[in-house]
This record gives sequence, structure tokens and C-alpha cells, in this order.
Amino acid sequence: MEIKSISSKKILTEAKGFLDFGYTHSLNPYAGCVFGCSYCYVRELPIQKFREQQWGTWIDAKSNASDIYRKEILNLRKRGKFVRIFMSSSTDPYQPIERKSEITRSLLDAMIDHPPDFLLIQTRSPLITRDIDLLVQLKEKCGLRVSMTVETDREDVRKIFAPHAPSIPLRIKALAEIKKAGIATQAAVSPMLPCTPDFPLIFSGHVDRICIDTLTIGDGAEGRRSKKLGMPQLFEAHGFSKWYDTNLHRKAVKHFLKFYPQDMIFVSQEGFAP
Repeated sequence: MEIKSISSKKILTEAKGFLDFGYTHSLNPYAGCVFGCSYCYVRELPIQKFREQQWGTWIDAKSNASDIYRKEILNLRKRGKFVRIFMSSSTDPYQPIERKSEITRSLLDAMIDHPPDFLLIQTRSPLITRDIDLLVQLKEKCGLRVSMTVETDREDVRKIFAPHAPSIPLRIKALAEIKKAGIATQAAVSPMLPCTPDFPLIFSGHVDRICIDTLTIGDGAEGRRSKKLGMPQLFEAHGFSKWYDTNLHRKAVKHFLKFYPQDMIFVSQEGFAP
């Protein structure tokens, strides 16, 4: 693992593409991601394409992130701009190194003094529970939602597709703690992987909403990036071919609606909207 501390010239990136439906900016405290999930669409983006190291083996930690954030949001406010932030679009804001670096924590602290209008935190790491004290303060200042990726309820499947990511039980435990603290929570079934029929039940009482996404509608390229990453072959190699289905999201929604009301279930882009 190669970890570098870098100074970033900018921390707020104007929202484009998938995020250009309500967000004004994305915010990535790190570049790279040690979780290295096999299906991650970022593998097909320039940030990785022009990097010599393999995805999952490098991290650039933006040590000055909170200072840059303060300057940028003050400038945006002076110009009368509305600010809705998606954190993060091409990394996980709670990389293991965050335990020591506290870059994401410092950003949340800066946001308490200079809040955006809305913040969505997208993660798969239970480490976010460390910052519940700041999240509780921040939710009084702006719209806030914590979205936790939970692709399956099967640990054997998780170990095939995302062996370096935190376990599913730990993620559910984190969701429960965040929900108990009064913070809006979302389960991002993104992408949906092979699971048991009881998968929906693990979210009961722990989330306000559920967003279902798949490799064919959620990779930002109508499934082309997922094919380039060899996902059809990986599914086939493990006997999961029937799960690689362009209509999987429709089947999943139909199943989840057996357990939850319609206003709790969202699909792909609409589920991540502010």
C-alpha cells in the first residue's frame, strides 16, 4: 500500500454526469481507495487509468482539505451560491488511514462552522460512527444524510467481490448507531449482488430509505464499464450468471416492496438525490 500526503489546490469539484441532478459539488478527501472493490466504476476513470499502481494499492490523502474547504465555501457564499455536496464520488471518505489522519473529521468540523445546504456522506465503513458527535451537530445546520453501501447479506459473496471492505454485520451495526443518534440514514444496495430472500430484513428499523442500484444501470455508462471490468465473467465463474440481469433492479424493487412502503424504496440516481 502506497500512502501519500498531498496538498490539494481544490476540494470542491463541480458536480457533473451522475451527480448533476441536484448536487452542486462532489468532495473527495482522498484519492484512491484501499477497499479496492472489483466492481468499482472508478477503476475505469482517468484517476486510475493514468496511474501505474493497481486500484486498491494507493491512497493520496489531501492533508489541507478542511482549510481549502473553508476558503472555497466562503467564496461560494459571497457569490450567493447554493451548495449541495456529495461526499464522496470517487473514494470512500472513511479510508482506514482516516483513523489517524482525521481528514474527513476535520472537514465535518469545518462544515459545522460553514455548513453546505445539504451533505450526503456515502461510505461503506463503520468508522463513520466515530464522528457521530459532529454529525449530530451538523444536522442542525444543514440537510444531512448518511448512505451506507450494503450490497448483499451474504459474507461469502462480499468476500468474492469486495474482500477488503468491512463486513456486512459491522456496516449494519453502524447504520443502527447512526439512526439511533437521530441522523437520516440510507442503505445503498449498490450494486446489488447475490443475496438471500431475507436480505431486506437486515435493514429493518435501521434506515429511513433504501436505494437499489445495479452494475448495468449504476456504473455511469449503462453497464459498459462493468463489462470492461470483467463482471459478467466473474459472476459466471461463481455460478451467479442469473444475477447479471438488466432487469435486476425491477425484480429487486418488487421484492423489497414486500417488506417496506413504496416511499422508502428508490432506484439508482433518484435514490442519491438530495
